[in-house]
Amino acid sequence: MKTLLEFEKPIADLEAKLVEMKKLAVENNVDVSAAAASLENSIEDLKRETFSNLTRWQRVLLSRHPDRPYTFDYIENICDEFIEIFGDRTVGDDKAMVGGFGKIDNQTFMIIGQQKGRNTKQRQKRNFGMPNPEGYRKALRLMKMAEKFGKPIITFIDTPGAFPGLEAEERGQGEAIARNIRDMFMLKVPVICVIIGEGASGGALGIAIGDRVLMLENTWYSVISPENCSTILWRTWNFKEQAAEALKLTAKDMFENGLVDGIIPEPLGGAHLDYALATQTVKKVLLETLEELNNIPSRERILQRIEKFGKMGVVI
Repeated sequence: MKTLLEFEKPIADLEAKLVEMKKLAVENNVDVSAAAASLENSIEDLKRETFSNLTRWQRVLLSRHPDRPYTFDYIENICDEFIEIFGDRTVGDDKAMVGGFGKIDNQTFMIIGQQKGRNTKQRQKRNFGMPNPEGYRKALRLMKMAEKFGKPIITFIDTPGAFPGLEAEERGQGEAIARNIRDMFMLKVPVICVIIGEGASGGALGIAIGDRVLMLENTWYSVISPENCSTILWRTWNFKEQAAEALKLTAKDMFENGLVDGIIPEPLGGAHLDYALATQTVKKVLLETLEELNNIPSRERILQRIEKFGKMGVVI
């Protein structure tokens, strides 16, 4: 059964009426083409009105939609071949962080991303997309491997944050993320980072230092989630909507503030409504971005990467 967010329900009601109208027309051999076309236009207009006026909190909800494509969905839809690589060679294999070599139109990439689960069993296996230190160390190992073989890197970011458990802290969660951030600045190969869902705190930043950082239209990127911000400021989650507005965490906000390099459009209503269109749009942008980055010498790319992130947060 399709999951509906509150603001999607009026659209779903009209779509249900359209289906019922067409069904009755077939059963009674009645021509309803004109009425159906009118209703389809009404549905399209309502979609455009609804999704062009979403609040920041509604964008957050859309980024978390359970039917939204995850990292493996993008890999399956844009890669002609993919070989997954496991383990950090120290502790074990973190299922919340996945990666491997993928071929897209005869170009081999190292693709790394956070992976969530669709059901309870998968969510437990993937730890709700919250990596442990070994996940970030695996990611860095794969990045170094890509650099060794001269392959560009793509990272897909979709996490509510790095895992905050005691055992993660004991194994060096902060150090692992900090090392990734430091070493990603110096990678000689092109690095393209795409936020495909949630981009929360250092958990996202640990694989998000790139030559180009892009956000899908209905995603968010922030130092803290609206719920946790509300809890700190108001001691309750009840002000999460106000927190989302204050954080200015949408793709549009991030782009206007110069914190990301571009916004990738989604199908009307969200990426979860059309996997094929959403993933092919991402594929096109990735290949165009790589072509642009390949024209920049590696040393120049590194200097630009450092300069770009060095400017963030500076007020003149």
